[in-house]
Amino acid sequence: MNFNQGVNIIMLEQLRHEVLQRNLELPSNNLVVWSGGNVSGRDPETGYVVIKPSGVPFNELTEDSLVVTDIDGTVVEGTLKPSVDLGIHLHLYRRRPDVFGITHTHQPYATSFALRGEAIPAALTPLTHLIGGPVPCTRYATPGDEDTAVAILEATGRQGWVALARRHGVFAMGRSASESLMYTLYLEEAAKTIRLAQIAGPITSIDEREAQRQLHWHEEHYGQNVQ
Repeated sequence: MNFNQGVNIIMLEQLRHEVLQRNLELPSNNLVVWSGGNVSGRDPETGYVVIKPSGVPFNELTEDSLVVTDIDGTVVEGTLKPSVDLGIHLHLYRRRPDVFGITHTHQPYATSFALRGEAIPAALTPLTHLIGGPVPCTRYATPGDEDTAVAILEATGRQGWVALARRHGVFAMGRSASESLMYTLYLEEAAKTIRLAQIAGPITSIDEREAQRQLHWHEEHYGQNVQ
């Protein structure tokens, strides 16, 4: 085994661990039930994708049960069938080279907007800091079909990170599996708060220019500077 092969194996093992941990956080944060939903991650060196197996309850997941495929969907590691949403994930990875993690959930409050075909408005600063605008809802697309990925890209464009799949749930892309999960958590908090506020009456959105200012401010100032 040469040096590069050793590095790739270590990175893939790290990715497998990250993807497992992020999948386990879905039910613990009430974003999914039983075996619905999934998190995947893409290795920047090999291009391999690590994803949850199909139909396996989250409490039965282990690192060994995860499935590794190439970007064309050929299984390179694992004995179980990959998620039925694999084609959606791969389509997004192929067309968004900046994406290295994807989280798909059926989280109740955000999905209530997807059921109604509504975008989640840019009304709260915590989410606007991350998204910079509303979270769009796609047209209806067949679940599990690559057309869902096409609809997501239609809705998000080349730079958006999160979309509601109409009548289905949430797809969040990120620069890592962890970042994609983070988007779903902030999204559910915002969707719940907005739904509660709507009980009292209509809400207003943050001005588009101000939403973009918040996004850029957050990118510049939030978190730690890693040398």
